[in-house]
Amino acid sequence: MESFLEFVIRQLVDVPEEVFITRLEHGHKLIFKVEMRQADVGKVIGRNGHTITALRNLLSAAAARTGHQVVLQIVE
Repeated sequence: MESFLEFVIRQLVDVPEEVFITRLEHGHKLIFKVEMRQADVGKVIGRNGHTITALRNLLSAAAARTGHQVVLQIVE
């Protein structure tokens, strides 16, 4: 799941080398914190938040198969 997230986000940003993902696990909750350049944040969020919402929905669906919840945070 983390590799999928990293792949998608790196495709969206201008400088993929500056994307860093931290994974935290608290019980059945997975938290992904994504750090990137400030200029790339808007590209990942998308117009009206559609891109980040779609990404969160995909992660949630994948995590539900294993009984986990997923939180995706953009760290500025």
